Amino acid sequence: MRNRIIYTLLFLLSISAVFHSCQNEEGINYKRYYVNGKGIYEKNCQSCHGADGKGLGTLYPPLTDSLYLKQNKNKLACIIKNGQNETIQINNVPFDGNMPANPNLADIDIAQVIVYITNSFGNKQGFYSDQQVLNDLNNCK
Repeated sequence: MRNRIIYTLLFLLSISAVFHSCQNEEGINYKRYYVNGKGIYEKNCQSCHGADGKGLGTLYPPLTDSLYLKQNKNKLACIIKNGQNETIQINNVPFDGNMPANPNLADIDIAQVIVYITNSFGNKQGFYSDQQVLNDLNNCK
C-alpha cells in the first residue's frame, strides 16, 4: 500500500512538472525574438547606442530610459526602419543627432530588435510581434 502511494505521488509530480515546463507560443517567441534581436542590435545599433545601451553623451541617446521607450513604443518601428531627424528629449537631455535608416531590415528583424531593446538595459516591456511592426509602419508620419 505504501509503495502504491509513493508511485502515485511520483506519477502526479511528474505530470505536474511536464505541465509547468510547457510554455505558450508567445513565451517561446519572446525568447527567440530576444536572442535574435540581440544579434541584430550588435550588428546595427551597438556602435552608436553602446553594448550597455547607455548611448554616447548627447550625441546618441540611451536606450536605458524605460519611460521614453514605453511612451514611444508604437514609433520605434518607424524610427528603426526610416531613421530619425528630429530632436528628442530623454531625461531632460536633448538629442538632435540623426539616426540613419535601416530600410533593409524585415518586419520580423525590427520586431526582434524591439523585443531586445525594450527588455534589456533595465527595461521590461514584454513581447512585440512582427504584426505590430507592420501596423506601426503603416502609421508612420
